[in-house]
Amino acid sequence: MKTKREKTVNILIFVLTLFLAFLSFFPVYFSVISAFKTNGEIMRNAMALPSKLRFDNFIYLWKETNIPASFLRSGFLTLVSTLFMILVIPMAAYALERRKSRLSSLIYIYFLAGMMIPFQVYMIPLFKQMKLMHLFGNLAGPVFIYVSGATAFGALLFTSFIRTIPKEIEESAAIDGCSSFSTFWRIVFPLLKPCTASMVILQGLGIWNDFLMPLLALPSNQPKTVNVEIYKYVQELAVRWDVLFSGTFCSMIPILLIFVLLQRFFVKGITVGVVKG
Repeated sequence: MKTKREKTVNILIFVLTLFLAFLSFFPVYFSVISAFKTNGEIMRNAMALPSKLRFDNFIYLWKETNIPASFLRSGFLTLVSTLFMILVIPMAAYALERRKSRLSSLIYIYFLAGMMIPFQVYMIPLFKQMKLMHLFGNLAGPVFIYVSGATAFGALLFTSFIRTIPKEIEESAAIDGCSSFSTFWRIVFPLLKPCTASMVILQGLGIWNDFLMPLLALPSNQPKTVNVEIYKYVQELAVRWDVLFSGTFCSMIPILLIFVLLQRFFVKGITVGVVKG
């Protein structure tokens, strides 16, 4: 039986959780109701519900702006970057975990050290390097940066998961004549599904919502990503709040759908490796 003190603590934790959930959900709620208002309604009373559901904002958004092209660019960056992450990072983590050596330990530490350096510290040298490699001003540059930037976190996540997979499974595959490459993709990688789903959600969300990299790295005379295009409606003397919030509402839909589809793997992929290893 729980004591009175334990019950009180549980109630306080529950109330605090509800409060934090409300704070997290409020910006989403505000964006949704504002997406169906006119600019005048938002300026008069931002917290009020819309007088009626208006779809003029969305029609204007998709017919008169560069938002459709920016959705394609955001989708391309997100899909291609996450695809390369899935192809490269799990294999690197598998080699680091299964082939223990002094060199692999140094590489692992090097990856983890990269997580401690803020992007703003190496931002200017990075863009200079992108220009030297002819990656600045095209979509290949952000893809390269996203994949390399996710290596440290991905190595930590996948190595923690691979530790929980019995080596006997791989030894049985080797006896049957499978190479290391074949063993990984046929035996090990299917077992990494929760971990891979977590990687896709976390990195895909970060790439889709990224603002600074597309703003600086992509050419200004072409449509950029969704968030950068939406920001264009925040001007010095006037703000098109109706277009801004309708664009924000549309940009939330794809990432929410991905999360709903992969959420059953998400918590397992994050927590695995914490208990064992």
